[in-house]
Amino acid sequence: MKKLFIFAMLLFLPLLFLGCSEKDVILKASENLNSYSIVASLDVENKTLSAKEEVCFLNSFDEEIEFLMFHLHPNAFKENRKTNFAVSASQESRAYDNEKSYGEINILSVFQNGNEISFFVEGEDEHLLKVELNSSLKKGESAKIEMTFILKIPKVNHRFGYGQNTINLGNFYPILCVYENGEWDRSGYNSSGDPFYSQMANYQMEISYDKSFVCASTGNLFDESVENGVKTSKYNALAVRDFAMVFSNKFETKKAVVGQTEIFYYYFDDQNSDNHLKTAVDAVNTFNELFGLYPYKTLNVVKADFLHGGMEYPNLVYVSNQVTNEAEYDNVIVHEIAHQWWYSIVGNNQLKYGFIDEGLAEYSTALFYDLNSGYSYTKEDVIGNALSSYLLFCDVYKQVYGTLDTSMNREVSTFNTETEYVYLTYVKGLLMFDSISDVIGQKKMQKCLSGLYKDYFAKEVTPDELIACFEKYSKRHLRSYITSWLDGSVVLEELNG
Repeated sequence: MKKLFIFAMLLFLPLLFLGCSEKDVILKASENLNSYSIVASLDVENKTLSAKEEVCFLNSFDEEIEFLMFHLHPNAFKENRKTNFAVSASQESRAYDNEKSYGEINILSVFQNGNEISFFVEGEDEHLLKVELNSSLKKGESAKIEMTFILKIPKVNHRFGYGQNTINLGNFYPILCVYENGEWDRSGYNSSGDPFYSQMANYQMEISYDKSFVCASTGNLFDESVENGVKTSKYNALAVRDFAMVFSNKFETKKAVVGQTEIFYYYFDDQNSDNHLKTAVDAVNTFNELFGLYPYKTLNVVKADFLHGGMEYPNLVYVSNQVTNEAEYDNVIVHEIAHQWWYSIVGNNQLKYGFIDEGLAEYSTALFYDLNSGYSYTKEDVIGNALSSYLLFCDVYKQVYGTLDTSMNREVSTFNTETEYVYLTYVKGLLMFDSISDVIGQKKMQKCLSGLYKDYFAKEVTPDELIACFEKYSKRHLRSYITSWLDGSVVLEELNG
């Protein structure tokens, strides 16, 4: 019954951004954003990167800005850290092949409009960069900051690191902290979840590296040249939340086209590459119809050395080489592509509200199986398994620890274990959105999701705003119901009894 309803539902889908091409939408979203221009050289043999980064910051706030704050995420991989470890103890064997390896970022100089200025590396684990401006910026004024830095890339199967097959440059450069409510967000790294919060910006990237390597990247490749054995690739990316790259001298590539988007699959050791590219195509087609058009020209699906199942970045997703089950490999592709809608385009503070993007990505994956019958899972399988495993987790956790906080609306650092985070963010998030759909009906649920995509395109959504958006498009009072899920007062045994 549910499957037939979803197919019928597609007949009533609104055409998002009617009369506008994807290019037009991105151009509009890119207006008045901060910008990054990075020129870098990657030493693939010694696993180091040297770079010059130029940041143009526009003060769009009512108060004056006297200094800028940047996250230094690579320092999560430094030796002798005291807090906020990049890898949890339970994941170390998957992260490190033999022994622990360390990396870091060193800031060499900082200039403002050509004049050297003071900077300070702050935080107990040196995860923040404070840049003192020559003079305070009033609303509407801007500053151009230039800095140079050197990276040491650790040997670790992680977002930032290298393994046997790939060099992963995720979260590798100084990125502006988010400024809101009159202060800079100074959140540190965490081994659970995706400990990043950033806003849309425009990027130019020029990267030089050994010509035997292939680069998969955020953005659009607009120029590439080779000289004296060194390849230089140039990319631009308008209105993206972050910028990531993956390098390998083992990559093979395949391409497909969906609408105005080229989908590339970068892989190694994959006998089912055609099927995996098809999975990516099916995912983009499905989410285009359900939520609104993917607005960028490229989407890269990249097999990488990575300890978790996958990872999302704008225009680029990792799929871990440690995922060997075919059904699960497809599942990771679909989930990470769903993040292009929920995280990349519609953003949220992942450190505080991880259930938003992870719950929506999991729920979107369940919807994918309802509309694509040729896969190993069905929506009913996904929801049923999620409920069973969640209830089992709650029982076991209570037996071991005596109690369990089932609230969802809390910071990642408050979760006691990575397992607790996963079950209360991914699994319970999925169950919450599915339950909302049961309450309001799938037709209204689809209106809520496409409305969320339209209203918060290139913005960040909070839980209160998400609830208000769902009430707007469903025309139902949902605040108390959704709040009961978020604060932990809902009892799933009774709801599904």
